[in-house]
Amino acid sequence: MCRVWNNARSRHSQFLTMRRSFLCCGAALLLILLSGVVQAQAAELVKVREPWAKATVPGQKVGGVYMEFVAREDLRLTGVRTAAAETAEVHQMKMENGLMRMRAVPSLELPAGKSIRLEPGGYHIMLFDLKRSLVSGQKLKLELSLEDIRGRRHRVPVEVLVRDRDAGGSIGHDHP
Repeated sequence: MCRVWNNARSRHSQFLTMRRSFLCCGAALLLILLSGVVQAQAAELVKVREPWAKATVPGQKVGGVYMEFVAREDLRLTGVRTAAAETAEVHQMKMENGLMRMRAVPSLELPAGKSIRLEPGGYHIMLFDLKRSLVSGQKLKLELSLEDIRGRRHRVPVEVLVRDRDAGGSIGHDHP
């Protein structure tokens, strides 16, 4: 009788262990699927057109990234991350007292339906402490951090094409 009781307890214990494992796997799968859906929804919040970066010379530790945004709803660009550099920041170049100045901005407003350009001489993304030179034809992966008017944060992956140093800017403009 004792042996039957021990076998029943052992089977019940195995059943509970398998059930926990199944629930954990199910929860992990659900999280993976939901993260893909959230990322896809974030990518639908904003159209990113012609992202590009200018190739750098060997040893150069900074680079610039440019693109155009058209947001579906009011958003704010609050940050940028990339494995290509230690730091990535949104910057603005602006004339002040007859001098061109560049400074980091904490965020960049992306009004719904309005085209916002990051381009040489204006707003752009600065990459600091590049881990290696940016070579023409190379593709960089960036992650944009956006915030909507409800304060929800979204991440949007962007693939950036590195262009030759002599290549012009994007969208029909010729930039140095």
